[in-house]
Amino acid sequence: MATRKRQPQLALRLEAEAPDATARWCDGAALTCLGTTLTLRLDTDCKEAMQAGNELHLPLPPEATPRQVQDAAESWLRARALRVISAQVAMAARGLGRAVPKVSLSFAARGSWAQAEDSGLRFHWRLIEQPQEIIAHVVERAVAGLPRQAESLDLFALA
Repeated sequence: MATRKRQPQLALRLEAEAPDATARWCDGAALTCLGTTLTLRLDTDCKEAMQAGNELHLPLPPEATPRQVQDAAESWLRARALRVISAQVAMAARGLGRAVPKVSLSFAARGSWAQAEDSGLRFHWRLIEQPQEIIAHVVERAVAGLPRQAESLDLFALA
């Protein structure tokens, strides 16, 4: 029986090493936000995570574990994602003359950038890594894809 040679793409996936968390989540590591690169800085002088130019200062000591750095950085990214995406949704909804839907974040391992739900719109939190133009495009498509609400008659409105 002849042995089959492994396809190069499959060989790469099988032989690739897992990313090193200590290199990915440490002081001086790079992080993407709104299409730009931020440098992580562990800073015990700050009380909360804050962006200063192209640096993200996290309120952690130099001996923080990679998991602590990851949790703090991703927490800041998720809060930023909710603020940026919510503002884009409000702007897109007003532009289309619609009510502003509720916005929530998805943390699924796989899925699309945006999903319409009964309660509003759900966006993947990693959308914050994309440039502002892409976020705006995704949001506009999601808002435009929502079903129009039937206008109710206001019995007490003045004519």
